[in-house]
Amino acid sequence: MPYMGMQAATMTIPLWPAEGTRVRMARASRRANQGVNIQAVAERAGVSAMTVSNVVSGRRKVRETTREAVLAAVQELGYTPNVAAQALASAGNIRLGLLCSTTESAFLSSILVGVLDATTALGAQVLLRRVPVDRSDEILDEIERLAASGVSAILIAPPYCEAISRSGFVSTTQVPLMAMSPGDALPNMPSVGIDDFAAARDMTRFLIGLGHRRVGFIRASETHIISHTRQAGYRAALEEAGLSWNRDLAAYGDLTFESGLVAAEHLLGLAERPTAIFASNDDMAAAVVSLAHRRGIRVPEDLSVAGFDDSPIAVKIWPPLTTMRQPVARIAARAATLVLQGLRTANADTTLPQAEYLPYELIERESTARLP
Repeated sequence: MPYMGMQAATMTIPLWPAEGTRVRMARASRRANQGVNIQAVAERAGVSAMTVSNVVSGRRKVRETTREAVLAAVQELGYTPNVAAQALASAGNIRLGLLCSTTESAFLSSILVGVLDATTALGAQVLLRRVPVDRSDEILDEIERLAASGVSAILIAPPYCEAISRSGFVSTTQVPLMAMSPGDALPNMPSVGIDDFAAARDMTRFLIGLGHRRVGFIRASETHIISHTRQAGYRAALEEAGLSWNRDLAAYGDLTFESGLVAAEHLLGLAERPTAIFASNDDMAAAVVSLAHRRGIRVPEDLSVAGFDDSPIAVKIWPPLTTMRQPVARIAARAATLVLQGLRTANADTTLPQAEYLPYELIERESTARLP
């Protein structure tokens, strides 16, 4: 029975708030703003400068009557807060931890770019901690060190978010945790990603639609949830097309180029080799193309190759890869934004969605073609 994919659950996970909500300020002209400072607003409203700062920045809850008096004074005087100064001030109040592996990859680079984009825009700081993949026993210790350092929440990249979810540690940690691209919804941790099952199914459907009936698949290692969800999507598409799953057409990799070469050796060494190969990321797909070139197998005339992620390597090889675009930087930015918004809201009942999915996109390039 095919895996049906994990839809965004209705259960929500609470995230404790920071202090207050931001107010939307009316924009005054530059001339009207000249000479108007926070002290002038405080005198007009009959409150202290600190109270004005708290109302404008949303860092503290104030009485509604006081808030209305401050906003009225802001409107009358045309005061425009110094956004840059506010960002610097709030950056000292909210710090996010970011936990990822030491592996150098385009995926993790995109995670870092997305988190930095969001935290810079929203005035927060990031504390990056990296754990070697072969020292997974250090993950929980690193989370505790981040919590002790005063971070308000921790963003976690795969495969560590999956490992932490399985460990039971989530219920005991003192700070909120947010997973990025875990490959499926996690039962005890909010996450942002794509529907990996549906994306893999759609790519396999695409290859079958080109006439391919022997479609090879390269999985990720078992430590990644995508190893299961993407293969489940691949098998679901085969079943829809009336094609049986052939164990010989499945190979394992660990999302590196080198492991892709090993997987490709198996698949291209079969007596009846596949006419198309779908790899779980672009690095392994690029390895398939490389080995095919060495063996005199033409891509895409003799072999169609597809990847996943749309990382930079997809357009640096020839032919460029057909791939499933996963907006990794946007996923990371969205995860950071959700956490920061939750931390800064005044509503103590603020919750985060169990899983939020962003759109994916199939990018067709020259590495795939219709079977002759």
